[in-house]
Amino acid sequence: MSSDTERLVTGASARTSERGAATRVALLAAAREVFVTSGFADAGVTDVVSRAGASVGSLYHHFSGKADLYLTLFEEFQARQAQRTKQAVQEARAGGETDPMRLFIAGARAYLEGCLAEREISALFLRGDGPPGFEVIMRDRLRQWTKRNAALFGGDEGPLVVVLTGALAAAVSEVALSEDEEASRDLADGVLSIIGRIGRP
Repeated sequence: MSSDTERLVTGASARTSERGAATRVALLAAAREVFVTSGFADAGVTDVVSRAGASVGSLYHHFSGKADLYLTLFEEFQARQAQRTKQAVQEARAGGETDPMRLFIAGARAYLEGCLAEREISALFLRGDGPPGFEVIMRDRLRQWTKRNAALFGGDEGPLVVVLTGALAAAVSEVALSEDEEASRDLADGVLSIIGRIGRP
C-alpha cells in the first residue's frame, strides 16, 4: 500500500472513529434526558435513538441495550464523583491538613457538592427504578466507598468508618432526592457539621 493510500485509509478511519464517538456521546445524552424524564422502566430504546438523532442499529453497536446505557451513565457519574473527592482530599493535604476526619469531610463535601451540581442524574440512581440487579451494584459500590474512606483512617474499616459512610450515604440520598435546592444545601452542611463532631472528645 502506498503512503498516499495509507494516509487516506488512516484519515477515513479517524473520521469514522470521531463519528462513532460523537454518536455514543449523543446516545448517552439522550438516554440521560429520557431516563430522568420517564424513569428507567418506562423509557424506550426508540425514545433514546429518536432524541439522539441516531438509529437503533447504532445504539446496539455501542451498547448492549437500555440497561447498558443506564449503567454507563452510572459509571461515568461515579467516575466524576471519585475525581471530585480525590481532588478535594489532595487539595486539603496540599494545604497541610493531616487530620483523617477533616480529610474525610473535605471529600464528603465535594461528593455532596457533586450531587447538588448534577441533581437530576444523581437522583436517577437513587429512586429505585434501575435495571434488574442494580441494587446489588449499589451495595457493592457502598462497600468500595467504605474501603476508600477507611484508607483515610489508616486502613481501619472499623465501626467509625462504617457509621461515617452510612451517614454520608443517607445524606446523599436526601440531598439528591429533595426538590428544594436550598434545603438540600442546608441539610448537607448540617450533616457535615455533625460528622465533624463524631469521634471528637
